[in-house]
Amino acid sequence: MFRFDLTPNGSRRSAIRGGGVRPSRRDALYHGIAVLFPTIQFGIFFPIVFVASWLLRPRPQRWKLFMVAASYVFYAFAYKGGWFTWQRWRFPALLAGVTVANQILVVGIFEARNRTVKRIWMTIAVLVDLGCLSYFKYYNFARDSLKIPLPAKQVILPVAISFFIFQALSYVIDAYRDNLRPTTLLDFATYLSFFPHLVAGPIVRAREFLPQLRQRPDPRHIDASRAFRLIVAGMFKKVVIADKLSVWIVDTVFANPKGHTALENLFSVYAYAIQIYADFSGYTDIAIGAALLLGIRFPTNFDSPYTSTSLQEFWRRWHMTLSRWLRDYLYISLGGNRRGRVMTYVNLMLTMVIGGLWHGASWKFVVWGGIHGGVLAIERLIHDRRAALGFTEPEDTPTRRALRWLLTFHIVCFAWIFFRASSFQVALDMINRIATGWGAGAGRLVTVSLVLIIVAMLASQFVPEWTVEAVQARFSRLPLALQGGTLAICFFLIEHLGPLGVAPFIYFQF
Repeated sequence: MFRFDLTPNGSRRSAIRGGGVRPSRRDALYHGIAVLFPTIQFGIFFPIVFVASWLLRPRPQRWKLFMVAASYVFYAFAYKGGWFTWQRWRFPALLAGVTVANQILVVGIFEARNRTVKRIWMTIAVLVDLGCLSYFKYYNFARDSLKIPLPAKQVILPVAISFFIFQALSYVIDAYRDNLRPTTLLDFATYLSFFPHLVAGPIVRAREFLPQLRQRPDPRHIDASRAFRLIVAGMFKKVVIADKLSVWIVDTVFANPKGHTALENLFSVYAYAIQIYADFSGYTDIAIGAALLLGIRFPTNFDSPYTSTSLQEFWRRWHMTLSRWLRDYLYISLGGNRRGRVMTYVNLMLTMVIGGLWHGASWKFVVWGGIHGGVLAIERLIHDRRAALGFTEPEDTPTRRALRWLLTFHIVCFAWIFFRASSFQVALDMINRIATGWGAGAGRLVTVSLVLIIVAMLASQFVPEWTVEAVQARFSRLPLALQGGTLAICFFLIEHLGPLGVAPFIYFQF
């Protein structure tokens, strides 16, 4: 099912209903990307790496050197240019610089003789990492939106910088907190550049990854059935669901909310909620599956987030590695709930607003984070008031749970409007259209098939995990030939059900 992802000029192609997609700013910034998971390039790259990886596993140092080299080649493919040009290798060089700088600073933290010196080393490391992230991600925002007098130049955002900077910070802060000892430069380079999680997560912490480098996995004991199940599921979600919803309704309506009916606007929001879940969780599934085939285990990143009945539960289920990172390294560092109730609410709001800015340098991401932070603070306030007044929690009846689910889902969808819209004004236009545009009928884009896909994807999140595990266990007991045939059929169906061409994963831009 692997396919070429881009046309020669870098724009997306679509064969759905004969329609096309106008290249967006995101496409313009990332039009050089070649190594996407569901592409012919990755279909060639991964088997070579897989075979070489297991041949080199008995020699750990050689395996690490090979894996670092392969990961840098993978990352270099994200950019245009000749093989030996600076244009292709400048951002891999940035990754190498971040790796070396953080390793030096972590050694300084570890060897410091007192807490004050350790704090100085840690502060330098945080400033270096955040300074690097701020320059590439927020330079244009500071100049254009905040009107800070900076030289006029267009700073290109490196793919994956937010992910590898956050992972570097976790290494630094854990070393400062004495949660881990510094490792070797080669081990750290392997951790930071490991290609399955490099460009879009999950955000794997050093203390989760580094101990695995000291183990000698046996290829006979790799959970291949789970790995292939994750890869197939991820490909299906990305290619068939996410990309199809994108060109079917999401891109069209978000490009011109005023030109579509209220129902089309509303269902484009629902469709985007499904699209971003299918796109991002699809990438995560493929990443976890690919890493598992190489003998490395990643933490789970999604756990049926649209079954949540509160925003707090949603963030325990959505992008779980980011949620834990924000909690452990930002919320707790701000004081968490240790400084009184008011500061707890303030810290919740600050954490989510900063989390919004992490996603992008734009006021619309600030609003997206503010909505989540505000609702989280309100949920915490209601809980605190109930406890202070001695009220017990009301009985959790199916009706109450359904109403809480409905409210939570629509709060999340409302916030997605700002996340997806190309500008703050477009988001307001869409909200206004949904509120006032109900006299123009349903619109041609809202079809029975669209509604069924949205409902089916939501319903699938309520399927118990044990049923999925049971199906996987049965699959793993099938003869190898039958397993291979089943996988081939799945890939064939994904190839023919999905649209022509593969769009970049949404989280590549973060």
